[in-house]
Amino acid sequence: MKIVSWNVNGIRAALRKGAMDYFAKTQADVICLQETKAHPGDVQHVTWPAGYEAFWNSAVKKGYSGTAVLTKIKPLKVTNGIGISDHDTEGRVITLEFPDFYVVNVYQPNSQRGLTRLAYRTGEWDAAFLKYLHKLEKKGKPVVFCGDLNVAHTELDLTNPKTNRRNAGFTDEERTNFSQLLERGFLDTFREFEKGPGHYTWWSQMMNCRARNIGWRVDYFVSSHKLRPALKRAWISADVLGSDHCPVGLEIGAE
Repeated sequence: MKIVSWNVNGIRAALRKGAMDYFAKTQADVICLQETKAHPGDVQHVTWPAGYEAFWNSAVKKGYSGTAVLTKIKPLKVTNGIGISDHDTEGRVITLEFPDFYVVNVYQPNSQRGLTRLAYRTGEWDAAFLKYLHKLEKKGKPVVFCGDLNVAHTELDLTNPKTNRRNAGFTDEERTNFSQLLERGFLDTFREFEKGPGHYTWWSQMMNCRARNIGWRVDYFVSSHKLRPALKRAWISADVLGSDHCPVGLEIGAE
């Protein structure tokens, strides 16, 4: 199965910038989108590439957050949210159950400028989301989750770690929580294939950062340890434009 994840920073804007061409060319079985900033009715005029079925989880607030999944493989079940009302009004999670594993599309909360949402992100959301992942695993299938996780895990995952130390996405609290998640049974799949620096998925739109590759790796595929033998490749498509993020991908075969 080939899965692609992309924070589109507004699906309507991304479509105007050519995202549909990418959807058609990528030949992914599943395409997970974050920060759609839309409801299905906002793009009802759109015809998705042949073979894809769309599932949406939109935020209550218009033009904010939101996730969507396009899939060629019919899921056994689709679930929105993590089952906690305090966390489920922003359209951040869609779970698709397939015969061999779950795919969870997630747009994790940003701690915001001034770290105004850091306490929520690290004190509430992270623990609740990890508990949800373990709940899925206890049903008997491993998990793959992907999306914009709004954290650069190590100093290799951003260009300027020293000057960003207490900025949102690179606080000790966020990084520690991500480390603890990995310690509790999960793999950063990209790092299974690539150990070096210079690989980023988000670039500021100021000061020509993308052309200069001054960026952050905040978009991930993370899997249950059980799936390690089935991981075939993981990649970052830094050449794909249309958003301030680029797509990332994972291919999973038979174990």
